[in-house]
Amino acid sequence: MIYAVKQINIIDMLDMYGEDSCKEILSTFICPLNIDVADFIHNKAIEFAKQRIAITFLVFREIEKGNVMAGYYTLANKFVAVSAHMLSKTLRKRIAKFSQYDAALDRYLISMPLIAQLGRNFSNTAREYPISGNDLLDLACQNVKKVQHIIGGKTAYIECASNPKLYEFYSTHEFVAFGERERENDELADSSTLVQMLRYFKS
Repeated sequence: MIYAVKQINIIDMLDMYGEDSCKEILSTFICPLNIDVADFIHNKAIEFAKQRIAITFLVFREIEKGNVMAGYYTLANKFVAVSAHMLSKTLRKRIAKFSQYDAALDRYLISMPLIAQLGRNFSNTAREYPISGNDLLDLACQNVKKVQHIIGGKTAYIECASNPKLYEFYSTHEFVAFGERERENDELADSSTLVQMLRYFKS
């Protein structure tokens, strides 16, 4: 049986159920494969949402007995520098429409959404009603495009650990690498370097 997917903005959840109930729901999230993803949802998601730093969307499977948290993703808006030499000529032309070009450093300065977190729930219950990483990323990209339909823009980016499997996963979704940055002290990523990848939405 295919169970319907429902997603809710964590701010709306806080308004409807209060912080204690919201924390109880978030505590059901388990992700042994990525400690940073688990740490964020347990310890940072609510406060970041309150401060409007980053907004988390909780994704549920609707089952007969209620809703099961299947995963989540987090969106934020960031201002980043994109090295021109990392992009194809076609992508440079596209990016130029939404950015400022820094000729001295041969880079584009652009404000765009960051898909800051993307995590599947591996709790025993959630494993019975799973959602794929592909579906989670598609939901995140759909929300990005909804925002850009209102305010403009055509790009989004992610930052992931320097891991071939993650690189391949995002590449299959049309993300291309444009830079790297060092992991900050409060980040629990698996590698000391994070790869930055962007996607241009053609429609």
